[in-house]
Amino acid sequence: MPLPAFDIQGHRGCRGLSPENTIPAMLHAIDLGVTTLELDVVITGDGQVICSHEPFFNHEISTHADGRPVTVAEEKSLNIFRMSFQETQQFEVGLRPHPRFPRQEKIRAVKPRLSELIADAEAYAKLRNKPRPFYNIETKLMPQTDGIYHPTPEVFVDQVMKVVTQQQITGRTIIQSFDFRTLKLVHQKFPKVRTAALVEEDDKRTLDQQIAELGFTPDIYSPDYRLVTPALLAECHKRGMKVIPWTVNDAQKIASLRAMGVDGIITDYPDLFIAK
Repeated sequence: MPLPAFDIQGHRGCRGLSPENTIPAMLHAIDLGVTTLELDVVITGDGQVICSHEPFFNHEISTHADGRPVTVAEEKSLNIFRMSFQETQQFEVGLRPHPRFPRQEKIRAVKPRLSELIADAEAYAKLRNKPRPFYNIETKLMPQTDGIYHPTPEVFVDQVMKVVTQQQITGRTIIQSFDFRTLKLVHQKFPKVRTAALVEEDDKRTLDQQIAELGFTPDIYSPDYRLVTPALLAECHKRGMKVIPWTVNDAQKIASLRAMGVDGIITDYPDLFIAK
């Protein structure tokens, strides 16, 4: 299935409006008309793929089963890769007021399995007579934490793609990562699945160097929005890559980037984008 002509991606569902990487956030994003659900995945100790930006329980959003807020001091010890899926479900991640997203609705939520999130999103889109969404799935891993907070890239990719295949969304899936090892494996083992190269603002490599490191040209180049220039857009388009920057939460910046010619936007506030 071809990518949307202009891809409105709801960051972590719609983080500015609903608790991030939760099923309620994804369903809200569908109601707002996003074309792609952007989300993050990690792996539990018993091999389940669950939706989470960090491989631990972040102090900003997490609460223990007994109601104690997770603290900064303890968060990294709450290692999802050392927990069973059932253990992860004891933490609540939707009720704490978010210090950076005051409009975020408070909804009781847990970190869901990727499979459950996809199944619910597909059913909801059908129920609401909405187009079936694409899924932009970010693999959260890095070489320094292999075997500590996550499995090897080979295992990580196989577990994620097993879910994608079982849910029959291969043609609507993008795998994105800052860790190019993931993208290389997806390209080699699942060549029909789209890949997106994530790029930080402080990445000192040139575009040529990034593509050389990958060893292939990804479908999407996804930089920090502050890196986007007409020259970068022209070069990416010349190479056949779409450019979808992150994370743009200002209406004027959304408008200027679209006028510049980007192929999509990743935003915490899909309502802001759609309203414009």
